[in-house]
Amino acid sequence: MNQAIALIKHPVGKVKESDFQLVERPSLPCEEGFFRTKNMWLSLDAGFRHWMAEGAGDNYLPGMQIGDPVQGVVIGEVIESRHSGYPVGCIVSARTAWEQFSVLDGTDLCNILSPADGVPVHQYMSTLGLTGMTAWVGLYRVGNPRAGETVVISAAGGAVGTVAGQLAKAEGCRVVGLTSTRSKADWLVNDVGYDLVIDRETQPDLDQSLRDAVPEGVDVYFDNVGGHVLDTVMAQLKEGARIALSGAISEYEGEVEPLFNSYELVTKRVRMEGFMVTDHVEDFPAILKDLQNRLADGTLKSFEQIYNGLSETPRAFCDMMHGASRGKCLVTLD
Repeated sequence: MNQAIALIKHPVGKVKESDFQLVERPSLPCEEGFFRTKNMWLSLDAGFRHWMAEGAGDNYLPGMQIGDPVQGVVIGEVIESRHSGYPVGCIVSARTAWEQFSVLDGTDLCNILSPADGVPVHQYMSTLGLTGMTAWVGLYRVGNPRAGETVVISAAGGAVGTVAGQLAKAEGCRVVGLTSTRSKADWLVNDVGYDLVIDRETQPDLDQSLRDAVPEGVDVYFDNVGGHVLDTVMAQLKEGARIALSGAISEYEGEVEPLFNSYELVTKRVRMEGFMVTDHVEDFPAILKDLQNRLADGTLKSFEQIYNGLSETPRAFCDMMHGASRGKCLVTLD
């Protein structure tokens, strides 16, 4: 048998632990061309909330159906194989499900991992995985920060935000974060290295707080939130600013908020671009090498919040969605 976390209700509004259930399912056979993994780590990513909604599904992924295991990215060890490219004993990352064991064919974001000496394997789901690569692609391929510029990052305390902030700081930028609570803001300044962080707990007027923080305007905005936050920042952009659209967490659990300041993009010649990190697979080896070098020389730190056990996954996911976690949210199954 195989334990998994199933979606038992399509979330409406804020996702709840009761939308999920720990279930036991028959183990699938490992047929020719497939291999079986014993999963070690689960990556929790806010973007998957979008595909949990009723009627969800797009050109990127189909929507999740009631009763099916929740989709996500995992790291696992191959324990049975009928696939020549994935021998028993190798460690892989793949997009599969929140479950103990997976049967895979190697096609869905599947990669064999070869952790560098002294690097914990779970960091290949955070700073050295799609999280870190998302921050890298958004910042360098879209944001193109230059020394002395002001970079603003929303959801600064999340998985992508903690990496993007450090990368921008390493380029000689002034880095301003947006987050939920004062305690998280202090952590971002003291531990992660942001120059200044605005929190909605003690600074509810984002427009005024941002004007005070960046009186000369914003050169690069790395957006993980969308909605009102994006609209507010759009009103305070410099001419020639760049906006990297990485996510829209404010829209995953509520109504889509209108943008009123879009004409600013025209008059200030702003470049705004959405991106998917998976469109840059050919660059992954070079990006990984760069991130590994930064970790090794101490210019980049990895921040994770780790939960223990498959049964804790619903709570961990809800904590992440509602701002209660810091850095990359992971679940260990060992």
